[in-house]
Amino acid sequence: MVVLITGISSGFGRAMAQRLSAEGHTVYGTHRNAGERIPGVTYLKADITDEEQVNATVDTVLQKEGRIDVFINNAGMGYGGPLEFASIEDARAQMDVNWLGMVRFLHRIVPIMRSQREGKIICVSSIGGLMGLPFQGLYSASKFAIEGYLEALRLETRDFGIKVIAIQPGDFATGFTSSRRSIAAEEVHAAYPKYAASLSSIEHDETTGLKPEYLANKISRIIKSKNPANHYVIASPLQKLAVLAKRILPSKLFEIILAWYYKLI
Repeated sequence: MVVLITGISSGFGRAMAQRLSAEGHTVYGTHRNAGERIPGVTYLKADITDEEQVNATVDTVLQKEGRIDVFINNAGMGYGGPLEFASIEDARAQMDVNWLGMVRFLHRIVPIMRSQREGKIICVSSIGGLMGLPFQGLYSASKFAIEGYLEALRLETRDFGIKVIAIQPGDFATGFTSSRRSIAAEEVHAAYPKYAASLSSIEHDETTGLKPEYLANKISRIIKSKNPANHYVIASPLQKLAVLAKRILPSKLFEIILAWYYKLI
């Protein structure tokens, strides 16, 4: 299969590219700074916030292969801190990368798959797209946007053989923690005294989380599946339980549990 993955320099993207290439798929991946390259993977330099670069990336794959069987939207970033202190520029940048980056690619890729009458669209969301996470509100908002977009897209494309799949990871040990743009001014900590303890808990869960290869293995199985599910929560048992609790518990009770977990009470 011809697979296009966004953001393969590190973390999930690198693990997926490595696994899928080793299995014999033809893998293309976007990057801004490639780092050490994976043998057999074609690297395409592209900024997902630049529509011309996105279009050129899709055109390159289509010209070389004539089709795109699987598109994996993986590239993303995160802002951390109290929403009160997040600037409009921060919010705009968060959505531009995590949500509009996906939209730019799908505007080009959906017509290709529709003409093929088949294809898989796999987008990396987050359990933060199922529940609003404290001090990660912009990130959660961008992932909620992905979830809503995919629900609509799934309905619109159901007659064209296109499978639209949302991946909802929990905490994984990737480079995401160190690259998060967290607000750290003294006035922020003064206004929100529990912020430091909550952020420390968040970072501990991430750095001790699952390895990205675990997710890559799951993606491999999804690609091979003829009838994949619409959603996959890929997380620790405790985080999977949290997702279930969000669905079945009264909202105020779940809010108390989440506040306790993130050291807000």
